[in-house]
Amino acid sequence: MGKMLMNPPSVARPWMPWEHHNLTRNPFGEFTREERAELSILDENIDVSDLVKPRHAVQWIGKCGRGKTSQLLGWSARIPTSEYVYLPEDGPCPAIPSGEPLIIDEAQRLPRRIRRDIFSSGLPLVLATHRNLSMALRRYGYEVCTVQLGRSTSAPHVQTLMNTRLEYCRKSFGPLPQLSLEDACWLIRRFGSDIRAMENHLYDQVQTQAYNDGEMQFTGRA
Repeated sequence: MGKMLMNPPSVARPWMPWEHHNLTRNPFGEFTREERAELSILDENIDVSDLVKPRHAVQWIGKCGRGKTSQLLGWSARIPTSEYVYLPEDGPCPAIPSGEPLIIDEAQRLPRRIRRDIFSSGLPLVLATHRNLSMALRRYGYEVCTVQLGRSTSAPHVQTLMNTRLEYCRKSFGPLPQLSLEDACWLIRRFGSDIRAMENHLYDQVQTQAYNDGEMQFTGRA
């Protein structure tokens, strides 16, 4: 008796709930540190040459969710000589590297002794902080540039941020959902300057439209 021919195993189709919208995934979910750096839209008023000058510090000040970490990750990825360190809320202070610039996220958490050592070093510093550190920095001879985040979040900026995420998650050529300027204005009216809250809202809004082949809705506004 000859061998029975077996049907080849079926290949499971990839789970692609967003393909009707030409997306590979929900654009407003979590991203890796490397992806966040790539997606960051850097402050065009900052000159990269200033970020590597000795005794020069740039500090981004703002509440949670205003984009401080995105700025730091973006600059860290674009300056090969930089070193990035995040200071956790709980637990011991991690080892502080030496970089040009040294980029410190949540710099207000620096223990006094370690802060003194860092500021005494004269290294160029890029900081994200909830507290203005300019007075302490100037005592050590630093020239300080301060960027306040969240005071004047504009609709065009929000629109660019969100559409950059959409473009990053593009599946193929062709039409792609886009956040309109009107949508961006609605988000600002509802969430103020809290970019993270906007992204959380957009994630939930998009998540409900999995497998939906209609036009993607971002705000739920009438």
